[in-house]
Amino acid sequence: MSSTSEAITEQPESVSFSEAFLYWLKLGFISFGGPAGQISMMHQELVERRRWISEHRFLHALNYTMVLPGPEAQQLATYIGWLMHGVWGGIMAGFLFVLPSLFILMGLTWIYLSYGNVLVVEGVLYGIKPAVTAIVLFAAYRIGSRALSNNVLLAMAILAFAAIFFFNIPFPYIVLTAGLIGYIGSRYSPDSFKAGAGHGSSAETYGPALIDDETPIPHHALFKWSRLISYALVGLLIWVLVMTVLFNNYGWEGTFTQMGWFFTKAALLTFGGAYAVLPYVYQGGVEQYSWLTGTQMIDGLALGETTPGPLIMVVAFVGYVGGWGSKVFGPESQALAGAMGAGIATLFTFLPSFLFILVGGPAVEATRHDIKFTAPLTGITAAVVGVILNLAIFFAYHVLWPEGVGIEFEWSSPITGIKALFEARFEWVSALIGMAAMIAMFKYKVGIMPVLAACALAGLVYSLLPVLF
Repeated sequence: MSSTSEAITEQPESVSFSEAFLYWLKLGFISFGGPAGQISMMHQELVERRRWISEHRFLHALNYTMVLPGPEAQQLATYIGWLMHGVWGGIMAGFLFVLPSLFILMGLTWIYLSYGNVLVVEGVLYGIKPAVTAIVLFAAYRIGSRALSNNVLLAMAILAFAAIFFFNIPFPYIVLTAGLIGYIGSRYSPDSFKAGAGHGSSAETYGPALIDDETPIPHHALFKWSRLISYALVGLLIWVLVMTVLFNNYGWEGTFTQMGWFFTKAALLTFGGAYAVLPYVYQGGVEQYSWLTGTQMIDGLALGETTPGPLIMVVAFVGYVGGWGSKVFGPESQALAGAMGAGIATLFTFLPSFLFILVGGPAVEATRHDIKFTAPLTGITAAVVGVILNLAIFFAYHVLWPEGVGIEFEWSSPITGIKALFEARFEWVSALIGMAAMIAMFKYKVGIMPVLAACALAGLVYSLLPVLF
């Protein structure tokens, strides 16, 4: 490409399986920032820079993953990998999205259980938490600027934010309502619920994509009942075989068998991504099975926020701590039992995610131009923007006021609530780190990885000051 105009008009060259492998492996190591940050990172790399997939098709896939139970960012990676290189491409993308996080988190959990709180780790966590808040807010802005293309969708995002922030309405109800509004809107105001602008209208910025708006559906993505049934049976067979092995070796009440059953339910029954799953995992892991304590669960969430991969990888922490404490293989092999617990939690959490994409993906592709099917997904994406904004505020509150304010905010006492905020201990250093991260990304377009690295270093230096001086 010799000029900017050529860069805009030329379609990218085809992507080999090995080239895709290297990208998904890299993404597995750098996908920080939770689901919102990871989706933003994939959009930046795959839509804007590499142009492997058009914005319209990216958003269409994102809309589908948003209505599924499980980690939407991992499912989005699986979907794109499947669309590009078939079943093995999807398995590769989804697997590599999770694998680095699993090993890193197992290593950090071993250090956590063996040596307790480490000052260096605490310092890095201190700097990364406000950075993650800024990343989530930036992701809401990036996705919203593309998905909220008219006032109707903007209003839906605002209403979704109000529903979850002020009235604590569960995420699944918000999704269902947004989808219903989209379906009804497709009949009475279809122009308001057309999917994102796509590459066709933004060609001046991105140029044509390898999988563009009008690129035909590849053969492996065509809907066939035989494929749907065979993939579903293979997935069910894997689940049955693993559960049978666990049952035969440890009995139904065994720690590992119960982990398999519990995390299967967590994967299938909880919608809304990691933040919707966490209360369920907390209730089961802490209160029902006593695999870990409440304090350990919070520490695990902090570790999950600082490792790449889906935030729901906190299930690997829960599995590791539960396996470690069970001493299934004896007191000398607690690390081995922990690793097995982490592996079981990860397998049963993510197995359904692969099935949802491989089984449902062809139907989603087949309905891509049908407004009756796309409008509900467009409405859901608009609502999700509001939910992501709520997550940013949730993060900011817990980062800036780590000890809380000691009261419940109620409509009847807003003055008391504001007074309590001012009286509570406020983390000024965290606020400064978060503001610096926002300025770096919003104004100077600094990438997510440099921002995270700089904030982690700032937090580490701040935590070591009392020791050094």
